[in-house]
Amino acid sequence: MHRLWTIIGVADVARSVAWYQALLGLPGVAPAHDYFGQVVASDGTVLLCLHRWGDHDHPPLADATAAMPGHGLLLFFRLDDFDRALARARAVATLEEEPHVNPGTGTRECALRDPDGYYVMLSELSA
Repeated sequence: MHRLWTIIGVADVARSVAWYQALLGLPGVAPAHDYFGQVVASDGTVLLCLHRWGDHDHPPLADATAAMPGHGLLLFFRLDDFDRALARARAVATLEEEPHVNPGTGTRECALRDPDGYYVMLSELSA
């Protein structure tokens, strides 16, 4: 099995880890470092990695001002608890897109932005 670890640059790793944990209904676990953290599902699957801007030698994570946050990136989470996720989303941010049915998938989805401005879609796993 192969897994993709998506890593995004953030201003405050602890804040972003806590935000994603609240959004996804995961237990609040502090990151091991102030420069890197992971959002991990209950089965141990890494859902998202968060890396503080400017730390280490990763060129795309060197400068937060080089491009708009998330330019060319859509964080798309498929969830089996869409109604509860929607309530959590409303608790942590203002929705960018209200819930609607995606005609391509036939499932409900909504969108919001995380604390760093990344565009986050929540999508119902099944209709």
